[in-house]
Amino acid sequence: MDDERSSSGGDSEAEPGRDTESVRETYDRIADHFASTREYPWPEVAAFLGREPGGGADLDDDAATLADGARPALRGRGAESIGGSGIGADDRAERVGLDLGCGNGRHAELLADVTERVLAVDASAGLLRTARRRALDRGFDARLVQGDAASLPLRGDRVDVAVYVATLHHLRPRERRVASLSELARVLRPGGRALVSVWSTAHDRFDAASGFDTTVDWTLPGGETVPRFYHIYDSAEFDADLAASDLRTVDSVVSSGNCYAVVTPERGGDGSGV
Repeated sequence: MDDERSSSGGDSEAEPGRDTESVRETYDRIADHFASTREYPWPEVAAFLGREPGGGADLDDDAATLADGARPALRGRGAESIGGSGIGADDRAERVGLDLGCGNGRHAELLADVTERVLAVDASAGLLRTARRRALDRGFDARLVQGDAASLPLRGDRVDVAVYVATLHHLRPRERRVASLSELARVLRPGGRALVSVWSTAHDRFDAASGFDTTVDWTLPGGETVPRFYHIYDSAEFDADLAASDLRTVDSVVSSGNCYAVVTPERGGDGSGV
């Protein structure tokens, strides 16, 4: 986690349009500094895609180490939906990947290794600019889309594999979080898979057994702090929100203080891949 929690309470209400605007404004404000601290992909995401993360772990990253118990739950589970872990050029053909809440594009870069086309969605134009710079610098392609995670500007039944990490917990209230999970289900093709993660009460920074709302400050160079809304999940609550959506959970695990779930659309397909 980036900072200690600074306030807490019940699941606060927020007008949907204003909530999206607030998240966008917050991350536009901190985009360049935030992106500079997010260099490497999370090992959980790399495991899900059947890839090895490049370089070391970020100094303050939320998922610096892949817990041993997470390996069997995550290893290659996303790759299974796109032809297995030994993915070559032929296997990538016509496959579509989605990085939802893409930030600076570090996970879109991994998706570009295993799919022909990558859609990278974020509410923040500032973060999308950092993703564009990363794509140019690293030589990978991604279609960058500014959009609301609870109302995706994407066609349905299109995505083969998706990554939705460290974003869902920024939405409020619960109904928007569940709606966002159902939007993910809508855009996944039958049998497609996604990895979803949220901050969890299991992290040693939090002294709580039940989920709660909080703000976590981001500190900019010079000392200015910018508050960010989070809903910190407990494991049972995360499972309940997934069950209330149009997704089916294939497997779930807690790793590095975060809840992770491998999911597939409830409708059609068995989630076993192609």
